[in-house]
Amino acid sequence: MENAALLKAIIENAIDGIITIDDRGKVESINPSACKLFGYSPEEVIGNNINMLMPTPYREGHDGYLHRYQQTGDPHIIGIGREVTGLRKDGTMFPFRLGVSEVQFLGRKIYTGFIHDLSLQKEAEEQLKEYAIHLEELVEKRTQSLKELVNALQQAKEEVSLSLEKEKELGQLKSRFVSMASHEFRTPLSAIQLSASLIEKYAEGFESPNISKHVAKIKNAVGNLTTILNDFLSLEKLEAGKVEPSFTPFDLVKLAEEITEEMQVVAKQNQSIIYQHTGIGNMINLDQNLLKNCIFNLISNAIKYSGENTFIEFNTEIDDKGCIITIKDNGIGIPESDQKHLFEAFFRAHNTGNIPGTGLGLNIVARYTSLMNGKVDFKSSVKQGTIFTIRFPGQ
Repeated sequence: MENAALLKAIIENAIDGIITIDDRGKVESINPSACKLFGYSPEEVIGNNINMLMPTPYREGHDGYLHRYQQTGDPHIIGIGREVTGLRKDGTMFPFRLGVSEVQFLGRKIYTGFIHDLSLQKEAEEQLKEYAIHLEELVEKRTQSLKELVNALQQAKEEVSLSLEKEKELGQLKSRFVSMASHEFRTPLSAIQLSASLIEKYAEGFESPNISKHVAKIKNAVGNLTTILNDFLSLEKLEAGKVEPSFTPFDLVKLAEEITEEMQVVAKQNQSIIYQHTGIGNMINLDQNLLKNCIFNLISNAIKYSGENTFIEFNTEIDDKGCIITIKDNGIGIPESDQKHLFEAFFRAHNTGNIPGTGLGLNIVARYTSLMNGKVDFKSSVKQGTIFTIRFPGQ
């Protein structure tokens, strides 16, 4: 008696709905959760065919399915479970997960259905899909707007290069662009990045590859826009004379190992960054942030312009003459006709094709290096790769 009372209490207080039927499909019992889901009282359901809780066409086919299972033993839901649609008393429908088990009791068959409502989960999935689509459209719109502004800036640079007055007009255009980019793009880009991360977190339980794909596209687009924006802001600070190096001693090897680890994460498939240090010590006296920016930029270019399954060599050396930093890749190389313009702002070699970039990175590297009393040089040939070398004198 105690076991029966305990079982009854468990069924009556279960969160999910529980319904039992006989071998003819007649309802023998229904717990409170199931009554609440379907909107019926127990008296309205018990004794009736279970198909009263099913919409067309499942209602018409249920008895035939039950008879076929009893004749053949071939299950479609029993012992397996699947997602189905239920019909409430008020005519509305809702999705739920149905699991059915067969029990032999007192010489007869009883079927027990366990009903888990999926309404909230389905609603959340739909909202996430709509939000992901909305964010993707917003990123595409912002990307197009920024591309148009960058193109306009490049065109203006070409048009005003013949006269001093037009050079002043270009400077004004650049200033307006940087000011606009700083205020109009940073805030929405941060919001988009945060929202994409939240979508990714909340969608983990749904295991939807489509959501993961769109979130990754959003994050990648935001990362590209942020890189472009940072290049323009860095250039503006340099031209305004707002960048002053702060020389402090630091461990070059430690910094280089940290950079290698960070850049390996963003490398292409099977790209490997090989770091090696030689020399008489590890400590140098430079501006750590400016140097890190230079190395990041050069390794990023090596990753971008090299293919998969390649090596990028990253070497540092300290001797009594100073410090040497070398980054070598086996990428597309720089055409000889373009090499004399390589460190000019907005210049990009003609073989870069559709590879994204602003043409500002190497200009910033050269100017940061110069601020620290160093010099950057390179050797390159098409399809054989490029070697960039930064040299700082001894201190």
